[in-house]
Amino acid sequence: MEYISVVILVLSFITLMALGVPVAWSLGLSSFLTLTVTIATVPSATTIAQRMGTGLDSFSLLAIPFFILAGEIMNKGGIANRLIDLAKAITGRLPGGLLYVNVIASMLFGAIAGSAVAAASAIGGILGPRMEKEGYPRELGAAVNITSSTTGLIIPPSNVLIVYSLASGGVSIAALFVAGYIPGILIGLLLMGTAAVFIKKHNLKHGEVTPLKELVKKFLDALPSLFLLVVVIGGIVVGVFTATEASAIAVVYTIILSFIYREISLKDLPKILLKSSETTSIVMLLIATSMSMSWAMSSENIPQSISASLLALSENKFVILIIINLILLFVGTFMDMTPAVLIFTPIFLPAVVSLGIDPVHFGIMMVLNLCIGVCTPPVGSVLFVGVGVAKTSIAKVFLPLLPFFITMIVGLLIITLFPQLTLWLPRLFGL
Repeated sequence: MEYISVVILVLSFITLMALGVPVAWSLGLSSFLTLTVTIATVPSATTIAQRMGTGLDSFSLLAIPFFILAGEIMNKGGIANRLIDLAKAITGRLPGGLLYVNVIASMLFGAIAGSAVAAASAIGGILGPRMEKEGYPRELGAAVNITSSTTGLIIPPSNVLIVYSLASGGVSIAALFVAGYIPGILIGLLLMGTAAVFIKKHNLKHGEVTPLKELVKKFLDALPSLFLLVVVIGGIVVGVFTATEASAIAVVYTIILSFIYREISLKDLPKILLKSSETTSIVMLLIATSMSMSWAMSSENIPQSISASLLALSENKFVILIIINLILLFVGTFMDMTPAVLIFTPIFLPAVVSLGIDPVHFGIMMVLNLCIGVCTPPVGSVLFVGVGVAKTSIAKVFLPLLPFFITMIVGLLIITLFPQLTLWLPRLFGL
């Protein structure tokens, strides 16, 4: 009976996805069909509905709509322009400096907004025309923009890390946030190294040298935006407020800052609220249906069976982590990050914890792995946004993207094999 449940769950989900059914509905329907193997139809439907409701009954999840709203305000409030100007002042003098600008600006903006899609749209939309004007290959610029935008999903505050905390049963959000800094910065540096190879290949020209006075001015202009990181993360680490309270503070701070910058006005707020509400509703529906699938799998003992099978393969924790990484790399190509984290965390976490692997390290590794998936077809949301902003096609961008994919996989391997890179900062702060 257990194997029948697994077969029905997998086949129904894959079939629904292949038919073009939205991911959230595919998750909910396949969960319902799985439960009907052991429970009558009406109780199965009632159980799925209850699990969807209770799955959203979490104080921690309140942080997600607030951070989404803060990110939307930042996207419209002129913050991206100031971060780009600062990055350009720092690295613009180097050969092919705008590629470095893209990576640094994406790291900064993604870290503040917590959204890879927002970073790809905002940074790509501003830098794309500048790159094309200065002779940069359009597809190369798009490849750098797409991959560097994902660093904001690792560098806090990150909505995906909040989702992982929920799925893992309560891993500290503060510890996850602090743990994301070094891996996120490492990926950014590796991407810059890969960009340097292309810069030499295309013999891209030097930018203008920024005078010290101008550099100081750009830094001061961007300082209020950067200070948001200090307020949000500093407050969480010190214990002044929780991640949820920090998200509300981020909204208030960004609204005030945007009004000071005079980039938005009161009449712009309804559109911003509507857009953030649309995004929130999509994310929350995914979370609700993913939680129902997680419960359906637990009721059929699927996570326990998979965990036992993994441990039967090897007792070496790094071998298990490599196997899990390979599975997640495959899963990430056809499943969005949020449902992937909610579904596979309960499956894999018991196995890795039994081997002595820290849940914080595993969470960062998992999110970093799935960051690669959002850059790949057929469901790569960041890929589609990056290509659309650059006004090119996936076919043309794919070859320039490959070296950056490989770079991200190398970074993933480093983070997997050297957990100290992830755990050093949380332990330093006693988290």
